[in-house]
Amino acid sequence: MGKLRVGVIFGGRSGEHEVSLASARSVMGAMDPEKYEVVPIGITKEGAWIASGDPMAALTEGDLSLSAPATLLPDPSRRGLMRLEEEGGRTILSLLAELDVVFPVLHGPYGEDGTVQGLLDLAGVPYVGAGVTGSAVGMDKAIFKRVMQAHGLPVVDYLLVMRREWEADPEGVMDRIEAKLGYPVFTKPANLGSSVGVNKCHDREGLARGLADAAQYDRKLLVEAAVPQAREIEVSVLGNDDPIASVPGEIIPSREFYSYAAKYLDEGEQASELLIPAPLPPEVTERVRELAVEAYRAIDCAGMARADFLLSGETGALYVNELNTIPGFTKISMYPKLWEASGIPYSQLIDRLIELALERHADRMRNRTTYRPEEE
Repeated sequence: MGKLRVGVIFGGRSGEHEVSLASARSVMGAMDPEKYEVVPIGITKEGAWIASGDPMAALTEGDLSLSAPATLLPDPSRRGLMRLEEEGGRTILSLLAELDVVFPVLHGPYGEDGTVQGLLDLAGVPYVGAGVTGSAVGMDKAIFKRVMQAHGLPVVDYLLVMRREWEADPEGVMDRIEAKLGYPVFTKPANLGSSVGVNKCHDREGLARGLADAAQYDRKLLVEAAVPQAREIEVSVLGNDDPIASVPGEIIPSREFYSYAAKYLDEGEQASELLIPAPLPPEVTERVRELAVEAYRAIDCAGMARADFLLSGETGALYVNELNTIPGFTKISMYPKLWEASGIPYSQLIDRLIELALERHADRMRNRTTYRPEEE
């Protein structure tokens, strides 16, 4: 067999655009050139697809002339990346590259939420990571919590507030939050990651600011009760029908909580600390790994996910916080670092994810798409 042609998609219409670029640089740089031919595919913040030339530089420098318009058709008979060219007032499509598999390195809406996964399903192209259902449920924190509750998995107390409701009656919304959850609470957009739009609120004034901030990013606002003396524990999960869990890690944030700044901006002695493996009793380690796999299966996840937990230092209670179906993927990100500590180096992890993508696609292709009653 020759090299696999892997389309790596990055950027996107999301507040996590820059995080995606960092992850994609790392992924593409670690792909074995003896095994893979990498096809970089960028998506601008406005949603335009670009390929050929240098789409990474085009997005980083804001100069789209460094690449060219492209698209992917939702047509399995044309399983290729298409170049778009304007000629005489018409748009001309031509084949740019046939793709064997796609590695979406997209964080947040329009990439991690099932939208790109649906397009790839329609196009008949294998892809790394969860399908439409797992991606959508993992992205929407409110629906994710309801699925966890339906499976008997522990989550913190929370309230869902709609943006329109908040804008129409802010005082009534805050009264309801104070009556049910008290303080402190966390406010966050239901459909975003990397702690974008997340705030810890200690009083009514802070709550108003936090809800207003979250409302900039989503129509659904999540308010969660703060866990006493919370410890942030993370576990990486890998696999399709038989997923496995890594050793757990713990994050010691550089700030009051693991905010965007604590994740990506603080450096050197001010940076957040990652403890791998997490200093946990054996029974807690085993329980958090079990819960990670249970949560993964509950949303029909596939390929990969990072399961995030909150452990109360006061009560010892453990809560499933969220599941990131396309976690940060730089070499210093928690997902690959946990697998490295568990015996799977970064480049081998990429190999395994591509294998899982092809395996899942082959299993999907076994499904019949024509019903013949006479064969019953």
